[in-house]
Amino acid sequence: MKIIKSIFYSCFLFSIIGCSNSPDLELYKEQTPKLDLQNYFTGPIKAWGLVQDRSGNVVRRFDVDMVGSWEGNIGTLDEDFRYYDGETQKRIWTIKKISNTEYQGTAEDILDNAEARVKGNAMQWIYQMDLPVGDNTYRITFDDWMFLMNDGVLINRSYLKKFGITVAELTLFMQKQDP
Repeated sequence: MKIIKSIFYSCFLFSIIGCSNSPDLELYKEQTPKLDLQNYFTGPIKAWGLVQDRSGNVVRRFDVDMVGSWEGNIGTLDEDFRYYDGETQKRIWTIKKISNTEYQGTAEDILDNAEARVKGNAMQWIYQMDLPVGDNTYRITFDDWMFLMNDGVLINRSYLKKFGITVAELTLFMQKQDP
């Protein structure tokens, strides 16, 4: 009987974890303002962000200066990170428009391709990277959700996952700047 209970509780736990997947992007298809990825990521963008551990404690804060440009269906997003602890980082994304709602991205520190889908005011961007933390490196899946707001503001909520479990969250506020 104990074995049956253990199996039942294990199945129940896995079903709960399985149900904790990302929201459905279709929920946002009629939301405005509509996110036009090529338009938004053209020109200068300023961003402010923080990373929280799984307990909700803020473990890092940073600012980002970005500049985006497009030639046809290929975009470049040049990001310069300045962490409040003094560290700096640069990432250059190459983004390819696959269709009106699908994009792929690559960057030097991103594993394989980042996959993005856009509906209404929202975008989901999924990718993996090996994230250094102290003396260790962890393979993390990023489940990014971006929502376009008024006044050129884009809010990015990233769920950093290991084995499907959220281990940290990143919040980033972006705002388009005048060229």
